[in-house]
Amino acid sequence: MTPHKGIRLVVGLGNPGREYEDTRHNAGFWWVERIAAQLGAGFKVEAKFHGRAARAALNHRDVWLLQPQTYMNASGRSVSALAGFFKIEPEEILVAHDELDLPPGAARLKQGGGHAGHNGLRDIAASLKTPGFWRLRLGIGHPGDRAQVSDFVLDAPRREEYELIDEALDRSLAVLPHLVVGDFAAAMQILHAASKKKDEP
Repeated sequence: MTPHKGIRLVVGLGNPGREYEDTRHNAGFWWVERIAAQLGAGFKVEAKFHGRAARAALNHRDVWLLQPQTYMNASGRSVSALAGFFKIEPEEILVAHDELDLPPGAARLKQGGGHAGHNGLRDIAASLKTPGFWRLRLGIGHPGDRAQVSDFVLDAPRREEYELIDEALDRSLAVLPHLVVGDFAAAMQILHAASKKKDEP
């Protein structure tokens, strides 16, 4: 069997600007910032990649961290620019994003699938010409009414929600070493076992 390729690019989705920093839609940004802090990597604005990028070393491998600065709906422009430049395949990309279908505190890994209305995922799949990249789904909960989703994701989580999301970010961080070496089965087993209590209705 061909060994799994490890993750070489971790993308955190969000919107740039102070007004969006604390909003639910920026959960992906929060996670890559936490990775950078733990690994001692500094983000720099990279105009050719339409984003803020950082290079980190983990398990003797180079990993790129990326925060697209294109606004959510055009995230694919940034992802495809960096991935194309460094010849990173879609299956070597992990996109961290807010997930309406999971409650705060839940975190799930999956490869491929649909975008479930998430405009960042939709644009990345279109730009890469495949939905086959990995996703880290960070639960933010759902307002209960589809008409309220736009306002909900652009609002800050309540304090108790943020504390749960914060725990999920830490749990997700703990499986990153497995993801970088391509041991996705171990990463999923660890993360999903820890999340199981959180995302059961």
